[in-house]
Amino acid sequence: MKRQIGRTGAEVNAVGLGAWQLSNRGHPSEADGIALLVRAMVSGVDFVDTADCYATDDSDFGHNERLVRAALDRVGNQHDVKIATKAGFRRPRGQWVPDGRPERIERCCEASLERLGVDSIFLYQLHTPDPAVRLEDTVGALANLKTQGKVQHIGLSNVSLEELETAQSITRIESVQNECNPGVRKDLENGLIRHCAQTGVTYLPYRPFGGKDGHRALSAAPLVAELADKYGVSAYCILVGWSLGLGERVVAIPGATRVESMLDNLGATGFEMSAEDRERLSRL
Repeated sequence: MKRQIGRTGAEVNAVGLGAWQLSNRGHPSEADGIALLVRAMVSGVDFVDTADCYATDDSDFGHNERLVRAALDRVGNQHDVKIATKAGFRRPRGQWVPDGRPERIERCCEASLERLGVDSIFLYQLHTPDPAVRLEDTVGALANLKTQGKVQHIGLSNVSLEELETAQSITRIESVQNECNPGVRKDLENGLIRHCAQTGVTYLPYRPFGGKDGHRALSAAPLVAELADKYGVSAYCILVGWSLGLGERVVAIPGATRVESMLDNLGATGFEMSAEDRERLSRL
């Protein structure tokens, strides 16, 4: 199952990989992280989501991008893997501090280009709006980077519908990456996902399992177990499948720290959940 990224002309597997957990606290060894990325790429994952701040703190800034670069070096170009990365956070002492100053966005882009070993980033995303900086200024910096050819396409993350519309008045936006799962449905209710579909923006739902704590509750819910048995897939596949059912403009980016989990997630493209079962899940 292939889906488009915005209006870029690029089609990718409907299930990609969110690489954050490979650099989170308690992450696998670098060797294991690179091995998982390589296995994902040769198994059909052709869209990988990373970020410069995916690291334990500022002292290890860029950790995740370096892992992605090492994996790309191993598999070569034959799999045509699209890489999305982000800028907009600092990580002092492990905190998440927004920083959308235009000059910093530009510096971060240069650093990401070097870490990833590319001349131009396929999809460069603002990780979060900075309340201390006008969104128009931050998005303007992204637009300048696109004009310079340093990034090919622009995306946003952790934004509201109003913020998306503001950014769209400045430049072409190809993706929005927000949290969405059966327990976090705000973008369905506030019209953001509908607006993305109407304007050709790909929606990238993160935390499909509800995050560290939520995934235990969701995957253990009797309804999820019932549906997993009905469709012959794992509980996690059911949740990724729910994400894919949000619309044709949706690409799921579940994370994984084990090869087995990553491969299991790919099975979400192998079945189609009924509208009735989707609605039952949405009421969890």
